[in-house]
Amino acid sequence: MKRNPRKVKWTKAYRRLHGKDMTQDATFEFERKRNRPERYNRTTVENVLKAIPKILKVKADRAADHIGGRLKGSKQKKRKEDKRELEQSLHMVKAPGAFNEDPSFTLPVDTKLKVKVNQKQAVAMETE
Repeated sequence: MKRNPRKVKWTKAYRRLHGKDMTQDATFEFERKRNRPERYNRTTVENVLKAIPKILKVKADRAADHIGGRLKGSKQKKRKEDKRELEQSLHMVKAPGAFNEDPSFTLPVDTKLKVKVNQKQAVAMETE
């Protein structure tokens, strides 16, 4: 269908271009497939077998860093969406007439969400 593989989401090219895949990691070269048999030295094999746990640890740490980097922006995005939802549905939290009586219930201008609720009001709402 003559589509650009960098724009089709399931392709390796797309995942590599958009930072979804860890294709640049050097530890993947360690497990490279070879078509012809290789001659090994006994000491080399021994050293490689000793290094495998360290390589697996490095690979796991890099994968965790990669995933953490991808999820880093999602926390701020979620907080922003939550703030927008709270602003839009603030009337569901407290009755519209209560804003005239107690203006402290409005949202602050800064990015931190703080809502003041009197303890007496909360207890009264629970008993109703």
